[in-house]
Amino acid sequence: MNELEWPHLPVLPSYGSGRDASGARFSSLIFGTNLTDVVITGQNGTIDGQGSYWWDKFHKKQLSLNRPFMIEIMYSDQIQISDLTLINSPNWFVHPVYSSNIIVKGLTILAPVDSPNTDGINPDSCTNTRIEDCYIVSGDDCIAAKSGWDEYGIKFGKPTKHLVIRRVTCISPDSAMVALGSEMSGGIEDVRVEDLTAINTESAVRIKTAVGRGGFVKNIFVRGLNLNTMKYVFWMIGSYGQHPDPNYDPKALPIITGINFKDVVAKNVTYSAKLEGISKDPFTGICISNVSIEVSAQKKKKLQWNCTDVAGVTNNVTPPPCALLPHKEKTDCAFPNDKLPIEGVQFKTCSL
Repeated sequence: MNELEWPHLPVLPSYGSGRDASGARFSSLIFGTNLTDVVITGQNGTIDGQGSYWWDKFHKKQLSLNRPFMIEIMYSDQIQISDLTLINSPNWFVHPVYSSNIIVKGLTILAPVDSPNTDGINPDSCTNTRIEDCYIVSGDDCIAAKSGWDEYGIKFGKPTKHLVIRRVTCISPDSAMVALGSEMSGGIEDVRVEDLTAINTESAVRIKTAVGRGGFVKNIFVRGLNLNTMKYVFWMIGSYGQHPDPNYDPKALPIITGINFKDVVAKNVTYSAKLEGISKDPFTGICISNVSIEVSAQKKKKLQWNCTDVAGVTNNVTPPPCALLPHKEKTDCAFPNDKLPIEGVQFKTCSL
C-alpha cells in the first residue's frame, strides 16, 4: 500500500472535520463529483479495499489524514450501484453525499466485525435513495443515514429525505442494522424501512443524536423486522456526544418525533429497549405496535424497557413497555401507502 498514490480532498463542508484527523482526507478508491447518470455494476465481481493497512494505522493513531472510503459520489444525480461484492473498506464502504436519485441494489458487503468504522451504506444529505437486496457484515452500522455534524451540518442545511430501505440482511455485533445519525444536523426525514433481517447485531433501527446537533429526525416508518440475537431491539439515544470541535452550540437541540415501528419479531434478545431522550427536549410521537420479543433466558429478570425523556404509545407489544409508552387500544402504527418517486425508477444493467 502506497499512500502517495491516494489524492487528497478537503474536508466535507457539512462535517468541518474528520474522526481520524482534523484536516484533509484521502480520496476514495472510486470517487466522482458533479456527475449525472452514474452506473457502477458488475456480475458480482469483487472489489477489495485492503483495509487492514488503514485499520492498523487508525488503531496506532498514526493517521495524519482521514481514511478513504471505498466508493464516494458527491454532488451527483441518477446514481446506481449494484451487483458487486465489496470487501475490507478502509472506512465507510458506499457513501453517496449531497446527491439525489440513488439506487443501491444487490451488494454483498463484507468486513471483519471488529474493523473500525466500516459502515456499509451511508446516504448522507441525499434525496430520493433506494437501498434493497443487500447482505452486509460490518464492524459498524450496516446502513447509516447522515446529514452533517453539529454547526457545520446546521449551516450546510441539506437533509437526507425520501429514503427507502428494504430486503437487507445485516450482521454487526457491535453496531446497528440501520442507524439514523449520529451526524444528523441537516435533518433526516421520510425514511421507510421494511422487510429487514438482523442476526447477531447490537440493535435494529437506532437513532443517535446529542446536544449541539440541532437538526431533526422525523417521520420514520419501520415494519417487518426479523431479528435474531440482539442486544437491543429499540435503541434511541440523545447523548451520543462526539463533536468535531468545541464550537458547537449547546442550545442547538435536535427534534426527534414521529418514529413508527410495527410488525417486529425478535428472538434471543438481551434488552427490549433503551430509549433515552434529552432533558427538556424529549423524543416524542413514538409509536410501537405488533411486536413480539423473546428475551434470552438469563436476562428475563433484567429491566427490559429503560425509558427517559420519551413520549408515545404502544399496542400489542411483549414484554410490556415502559410507562412513558402506554398501551393504546387499536393502535396500528403508520406506514405510508404512497410510493416515493425513486421506487418507480427503472433499474439499469450493463452488458457486453
